[in-house]
Amino acid sequence: MRMYDVIRKKRDGGELSDAEIAFFVDGFTKGEIPDYQASALLMAIFFRGMTERETVTLTDNMAKSGDTVDLSRFGMLSADKHSTGGVGDKTTLIVAPVVASLGGRMAKMSGRGLGHTGGTVDKLESIPGYRTSLSPDEFLGQVEKIGLSVIGQSGNLTPADKKLYALRDVTATVDSIPLITSSIMSKKLAAGSHNIVLDVKVGSGAFMKTPEDAETLAREMVKIGKGCGRNVRAVLSNMDVPLGSAVGNSLEVIEAANILKGADSGDLYEVSVILSAQLVSMVRGVSVEEAERAVREAIRSGAAFAKMKEWVSSQGGDVGYLDDTDLFPAAKYRKDVTAPRGGYIFSTDAEKIGEASVVLGAGRASKEDAIDHAAGILIKKKTGDRVEKGDVICTLLTNDESSLADAEKEVLSAVGIGDEKPDNKPLVFGIIS
Repeated sequence: MRMYDVIRKKRDGGELSDAEIAFFVDGFTKGEIPDYQASALLMAIFFRGMTERETVTLTDNMAKSGDTVDLSRFGMLSADKHSTGGVGDKTTLIVAPVVASLGGRMAKMSGRGLGHTGGTVDKLESIPGYRTSLSPDEFLGQVEKIGLSVIGQSGNLTPADKKLYALRDVTATVDSIPLITSSIMSKKLAAGSHNIVLDVKVGSGAFMKTPEDAETLAREMVKIGKGCGRNVRAVLSNMDVPLGSAVGNSLEVIEAANILKGADSGDLYEVSVILSAQLVSMVRGVSVEEAERAVREAIRSGAAFAKMKEWVSSQGGDVGYLDDTDLFPAAKYRKDVTAPRGGYIFSTDAEKIGEASVVLGAGRASKEDAIDHAAGILIKKKTGDRVEKGDVICTLLTNDESSLADAEKEVLSAVGIGDEKPDNKPLVFGIIS
């Protein structure tokens, strides 16, 4: 088999065989197929697309290109949640303990933040002592004992995806539904869970800017996940504004802990309930309505917060910081950003808010950048709110005083104020199952 023939076949609109796809993934992962030929095939896929069978085969081969996690001991109870990336999205910190408190087995590997999107691992590392690296035996043993562990991505999971994504990033082939689908779903398959809920973000702070594009991606991912033998649902959630009121690492941990202690924080609480209910429904085989009642009760009763503390303690974290969130170190400098005029906030560019948090030190522009866990933004007013001139829109927090002016400019450019109150957008645009 020659790579030249595989490229030509796809270039001319042909359907690649299972053997041809396996040949490509294996050869490229091992370094036997050069970047220039892989790039040519990626561009051919970008223009010609892939059938459902081709995408399933590509995803399956990418998932098996390295290590995989065996969660078979947990049977149908294993559960995972994946977000396509957003601003202020700390739902994993809420959903994981809720689902575990209701019988799910959450063995979750999470990533770090890059650019305007935050990462769960960075947030957890703001808790003193929390270990994001565990041995495979520690990881699975903790899930067996308490139902929950969240660690950083480790080992040699999906090396094919790592190599292909790096190539797509520099060859203008990122925006391809089959390639996006195989990238996301290969990681989820390698992580081993039977039940997977995909939180597909929609809006200014998300990769998918419109509900229509997000639905196309979500349907493809659900279809491919099911084609690979997993139970998958997708929730299309709004990311036109940051989720909740905190953007930043320890700030988001504090907000998540407060939700589990009973603080109803509006959009964050509701989206977390919706995501949790979908997973609990899948794990327990009950209706979504019954699962939602159980989720709300787990939060109301304190069972989910107790599970959060058990989880953090098991991984070395100081749960005193969850009980008394004032223990988290405060940023040295803070600045209120005020409304330049009166009116209604009619739009908020969530991506720019995320970029402002990076300027303050809460995120990283490159993988090597250090994180300031105390830095971030506390949002006081959101889209649809009435403001008067001088009202505080948000508060900037940082340990780098020189970053405040640039971050303030970024925030002010992100917030539009007009005379008419905008129509409310739904928190969730739809659920694909």
